[in-house]
Amino acid sequence: MDFASLLGIISGLALIISAIFIGGNADVFVNVPGVMIVVGGTMAATLLTVQFKDVLNAFRAAYIVFTRDKTNSSEMIDTMIKLSRISHRHGLLKLGDVKTDSAVLRRACNLLSEAASEQVIRNTLQNEIDSLMARHFSVQEVFRKMAAYAPAFGMLGTLIGLIQMLSELDNPEAIGPAMAVALLTTFYGSLLATMVFLPIAGKLKARTLMEVTNLEIIREGCISILTNDHYAHVYEQLSAYLPEAARKPITGGDKAKDVK
Repeated sequence: MDFASLLGIISGLALIISAIFIGGNADVFVNVPGVMIVVGGTMAATLLTVQFKDVLNAFRAAYIVFTRDKTNSSEMIDTMIKLSRISHRHGLLKLGDVKTDSAVLRRACNLLSEAASEQVIRNTLQNEIDSLMARHFSVQEVFRKMAAYAPAFGMLGTLIGLIQMLSELDNPEAIGPAMAVALLTTFYGSLLATMVFLPIAGKLKARTLMEVTNLEIIREGCISILTNDHYAHVYEQLSAYLPEAARKPITGGDKAKDVK
């Protein structure tokens, strides 16, 4: 579980809810028609813009990002050092026996064990990076569009409420409550955009950048292994992907089962 995301959601909602209760009656912030306009309108506009499967993929990706642990760059560098040691001691063919959860890393190990050329490995892994960025961009775009539509439908709901309010000007006592109800849809739209959709899009973008960095580490590490560089040299090349403070001494085993 991504605890930073959980902390952000809990703290943000707690602050908003606390402000509502401190300010007075919380019941005035509940308006079912307003929720229908904002949520329903946002989803309808999104489905008109992108395919239904893309919306499902976006919510599925958001769930994975917020619940699955991420592999940081330091761990990936450690993995490549282990592979370098295996290759240095047992040869490239041994890399074909490596067991790993990463489909890209497993594919890279197979290419190395088959003695593929440097250009083939570079092109193959670059294609993986490009396709990953394209897939992730389409997912992020879904939430960015929803963040744009939600406030727009909130304003639309406010306009509907104002029209209904103006039609009742002969009853001055009803103008105040009617105005509050009209403004609620703007509140709903802004809340969804700033507390839900934009943060999710930002989190997905951050995870994409991390995954791209990991794939670049795999690509450069595999090329170094192919040229029979010593694992210390491999580490020196890959450590450039880490900030100075995060660099640490080389660690790792020499068994294929050590790779995760």
